[in-house]
Amino acid sequence: MDVFEAIRKRRSVRSYEDKPIEEEKLKRVLEAGRLAPSAGNRQEWKFIVVKDRFLKKKIAVSANRQNFIAQSGAIIVGCGTECDKIMTCGQYAYTIDVAIAMAQISLQAVEEGLGTCWIGAFREDEVKKILNIPDKVRVVELMALGYPAYVPEPTQRKKIEDIVFYDVWK
Repeated sequence: MDVFEAIRKRRSVRSYEDKPIEEEKLKRVLEAGRLAPSAGNRQEWKFIVVKDRFLKKKIAVSANRQNFIAQSGAIIVGCGTECDKIMTCGQYAYTIDVAIAMAQISLQAVEEGLGTCWIGAFREDEVKKILNIPDKVRVVELMALGYPAYVPEPTQRKKIEDIVFYDVWK
């Protein structure tokens, strides 16, 4: 599968089979995140892979009771470890760096026959308590990962001419 095909096939999966993720597939998915670019190549991220059913249920509760999260094979918790670095453009580096890594994780998951769902609706303080994450570390994103029980149809996307300008904003 080429990258563009993985991009086209990626969906937000909210229904998972009760099937464990093979370790070699999980390692390739995580390696895709490890290889992601980061500001100054600082790689200021950590990923917590949560497979324990009890912990997944607790995380699902902290994520507005989105129960499909608990049914996934694993939850990848994307964390920023150095959260004070502001890039010249004014953005915090950790949020962008973790997002890039998680995007690569999501695309590799497609290659592995797995589905993912980005989760931004969660209470960070609760997730940090559940997983014993230090105060100075920020949880940027949760990602459900597993074998899709159902793959939704593609969602409607805006036309390219509605989102792209050339040379200047128009």
